[in-house]
Amino acid sequence: MIGTILIAMSDQSYQPSIAGLRAFVTVAAKLHFSAAASELGISQPSLSQALAALETGLGMRLVERTTRRVFLTSQGQELLPRAVAVVRAADELMLAARGAEDPLRAGLRLGLIPTVAPYVLPAILAGTAAQLPDLTLRVVEDQTARLLDQLREGTIDLALMALPADMSGIAEIPMYDEDFVLALPIGHRLAGRKRVDPADMADLPLLLLDEGHCLRDQALEVCQLAGFRPDLGQTRAASLTTAVQCVEGGLGVTLIPATAIDAETAGGRLATATFATPRPGRRIGLVYRESAGRAAAYERFAAMLTDMIIASVPTMGVVPVPAAGDRR
Repeated sequence: MIGTILIAMSDQSYQPSIAGLRAFVTVAAKLHFSAAASELGISQPSLSQALAALETGLGMRLVERTTRRVFLTSQGQELLPRAVAVVRAADELMLAARGAEDPLRAGLRLGLIPTVAPYVLPAILAGTAAQLPDLTLRVVEDQTARLLDQLREGTIDLALMALPADMSGIAEIPMYDEDFVLALPIGHRLAGRKRVDPADMADLPLLLLDEGHCLRDQALEVCQLAGFRPDLGQTRAASLTTAVQCVEGGLGVTLIPATAIDAETAGGRLATATFATPRPGRRIGLVYRESAGRAAAYERFAAMLTDMIIASVPTMGVVPVPAAGDRR
């Protein structure tokens, strides 16, 4: 009973530490103490101590942990948005305090969508190691909506994704346009064709990615523009590689971006066909928080990444978008 009374009494002079708030925000995002400690680069006992100190100072339980799960209390859910705002403000204060420090000589947390990451990461990692030896790059792969949430919450700095992002407070740097190609089983009647009409897909079993993948939405848009609706009851895949494997097995056809062609056809069991102009495709770019105040550095980083990616793609169908100053 005494313990319950103590936890309900807060010290009116208590000022929460940034470390405690950061521990709370990260645990709330991960709902897993070990993963949160790894994210912050601290030990799990240190994380638990920081969170416990915050809860004691506030006089309320923010997080509950059982043997099976971690979840926020009602008080934790109520205070979380404010804690996120404080942590974000502290991070941006430090950025402002460092003034003209070049973020490309420090550390960057880069998010990538799953239909981009496997195909451009080798070029990005090799290129940044050679051209930006002082940069510490941390990579996060996730779907578009979750990357935008992480960007808004300040747990990543940049994200490489299909544009537009269409989110208030998020700036975009277009990098390159890439065509979609039709992936087919070997021996398919359309294999190797150069001017396929998207309407030709109307009679084909189109394999789509699971909901949440922007490539699924883009494929459905191609179908809509071609004047047909695919059978949404067909096989669905959690990744583009799985969809390609289903195509190789004769379960249907799918759309893949030009940057994925070499990797996905390397096994020799996949054929492709290109579309007639105007070819369907997508625009890829970097997005970041406008409040970060690093537009010039991020524009420079985007230009470097574009050069790395274009140089690594021997196939046609990937074209750089002119830099902002060069666009007409």
